[in-house]
Amino acid sequence: MTAALPQSARELLLSRIKDVPDYPKPGVVFKDITPLLADPKAFAALTDALVELAGRYGATKIVGLEARGFILAAPVAVQAGIGFVPVRKAGKLPGATLAQSYELEYGTAEIEVHAEDLSAGDRVMVIDDVLATGGTAGASLELIRRAGAEVAGVAVLMELSFLPGRKRLDGALGGAPLDALIVV
Repeated sequence: MTAALPQSARELLLSRIKDVPDYPKPGVVFKDITPLLADPKAFAALTDALVELAGRYGATKIVGLEARGFILAAPVAVQAGIGFVPVRKAGKLPGATLAQSYELEYGTAEIEVHAEDLSAGDRVMVIDDVLATGGTAGASLELIRRAGAEVAGVAVLMELSFLPGRKRLDGALGGAPLDALIVV
């Protein structure tokens, strides 16, 4: 579902996302959000929209997915007055972690979270910049549940509708909402 976002805010966000053709390889059009982050009005509009979703979801913790998800999720957690938990690539967190593997187009990857940062009673909102194939988001949902927490919802700045991310997450969401502020 596309999150309710005023047309003026949607247009502002879209105007600050730059298409970079043939990056990181020929035929790919990369969606660069750094101009959006550099514009305080656009970044504030994005943060406000995500904070509103956190409230709607009843989130008690925010998970940000490495790496751009960190940038989006941390200010949401601060503004909402709830905890922020990073989900990192394997081997980046010290101490006891929970790990989850997932499939990539050509191989596998693994993400981790500190085992003690999520627990029963937590309602966790996952935030990332882009929903593409859904692999990382799906693995994060598994990690959240393995930690004993509940998935409150998933929110992304942008969903690439020509890729199977939403379909791939259908079962993993377990009824939790998936909101995209922009669908391209």
